[in-house]
Amino acid sequence: MKGHERDYTSTGEPPWKSPLAYSVLLHGAIVLVALVGWHWSTPTEEIAPRSITATLIVEQPQVPQPQAQPEPDPQEIQRQQQRQREEAERRAAEEAERQRQLQAQKEQQEREQQAAAERERQRQAEAQEAARRKAEAEAQELARQKAEEERRRQQEAARAAEEERRRREAEEQARREREEQERQQAEARRREQERLLREQQLEALADQADRERAAAQQQQAEAAAAARAREQQMLTDRQKYHLLIKQRLNQAWYRPPSATEGMVARLRITLLPTGELATVQLIQGSGNAAFDNSALSAVRSISRYPLPDDRDTFERYFRQFTIEFTPQELR
Repeated sequence: MKGHERDYTSTGEPPWKSPLAYSVLLHGAIVLVALVGWHWSTPTEEIAPRSITATLIVEQPQVPQPQAQPEPDPQEIQRQQQRQREEAERRAAEEAERQRQLQAQKEQQEREQQAAAERERQRQAEAQEAARRKAEAEAQELARQKAEEERRRQQEAARAAEEERRRREAEEQARREREEQERQQAEARRREQERLLREQQLEALADQADRERAAAQQQQAEAAAAARAREQQMLTDRQKYHLLIKQRLNQAWYRPPSATEGMVARLRITLLPTGELATVQLIQGSGNAAFDNSALSAVRSISRYPLPDDRDTFERYFRQFTIEFTPQELR
């Protein structure tokens, strides 16, 4: 059922050939026979003749009165109706069997026709496949011939190109030999000039190298001193701002009553250059959920952390760092 509509399945037969139609016709025939039989067995009333008044002159002999016909036996009527119904049912069954056999013959014919059609389709498919293979073979042969012609053409073109290349190489070789002789002569003159110039430059470079070496040593010493000073300053800022951050966390942290000695919650904190919290991650729990959550809440409750102005110090020490929460102190 779909909504209020009923789905019907078609059997491919006309409605008057369906088993339901045979059943309706059979029951209708039984009812009709029963009604007709009952009508025939019902006695009809005789029409009374008209009465005639007459005067008898002579005495007539008495005629015996006809005896009343006996009424039909109801059981006999029922047996006749039963026989009629059985005969109608037998005929209907025979008709249904005949129709079933006709339908089976029709279905067998249809199957045979479908099998013949399938064989014809396979034959046509095989013929088409053979034609396709033949066409492919012809196309491959044509392609092979074209490829062979193209290969011969390319070989001829390659031979011509090779001959042209060899001719040009010979000309190029003669030209390079002339140029090489000229280059060697020019190179000899240039080397002599460079030798003289290099001797002069070497003397100047030696003096300059001495001066640059002294300056570089001075710069290295100054850079090392500056680096040591900067490293010391960064360490100082690290200690200073770590202490400030611990103070802020101590002020924001509410230790739960369930905290006991020996608990440690280690957190990884990631900050933005503005001092705002980027992420916080519990990397080692204490085993007490309330204690861990209190540490996380303390870290998240600070809107802006104190940070040094130096970007290198921030990137090295405060972009990401770890801190431990214990019931006694922060480390």
